[in-house]
Amino acid sequence: MKYKRILLKLSGESLMGDKQYGIDNNRVQQYAQDIKTVIDAGIEVAIVVGGGNIFRGLSAEKSGMERAQADYMGMLATVINCMALQSAMEDIGIDTRLQSAIKMEQICEPYIRRRAMAHLQSGKVVIFGAGTGNPYFTTDTAASLRAIEIKADVVMKGTRVDGIYTADPEKDPTATRYDEISFQEVYDKGLNVMDMTAITLCKENKLPIVVFDMNKEGNFIKLAQGEQVGTVVR
Repeated sequence: MKYKRILLKLSGESLMGDKQYGIDNNRVQQYAQDIKTVIDAGIEVAIVVGGGNIFRGLSAEKSGMERAQADYMGMLATVINCMALQSAMEDIGIDTRLQSAIKMEQICEPYIRRRAMAHLQSGKVVIFGAGTGNPYFTTDTAASLRAIEIKADVVMKGTRVDGIYTADPEKDPTATRYDEISFQEVYDKGLNVMDMTAITLCKENKLPIVVFDMNKEGNFIKLAQGEQVGTVVR
């Protein structure tokens, strides 16, 4: 296997499947099966999940809500998604631990770096909820930060598109996909990969990012095995 420890970033929108809002159980179950395939291959997996399918702080701010309050609401939404993914994984026999950056003792552990790493080393999937626990930071930034903290080999961002394009492929049919691109090119071209704080964290810590289509079954294990799937940023 190419990687020993992977941080998988899933957007909240990816959990919607074909729905307009909320959680598509079929999509979550597919993700759980794909994650199990990677775990069964002996790779350690940690996960960060967004909350945009339930609540998005930036959108709420535009409608007049105070930004910090809206962001905290978004963090709670991520925990709901984490619990749904945790349930789907445990239903198929994956041992998991959910850790939150905001204390919620009744439903998850607090985020403790050393404990998270011990869980990973013992074969458990660790799911990180509530972002960084701070307003004004996205779950992309949380994914980069947690990946660096737990010494992951790579951040894999599972999306609904199969990589990074020169333009939005859903709007521009002439857009072409990059197989590999540098962090500097992402800056220079203003590509919408992850937010710039997340990109900078990865760049400064020499942590590669892979953007790929998580909705296509088998892509996750192919990446873990070193196949060329999606776009690599390094």
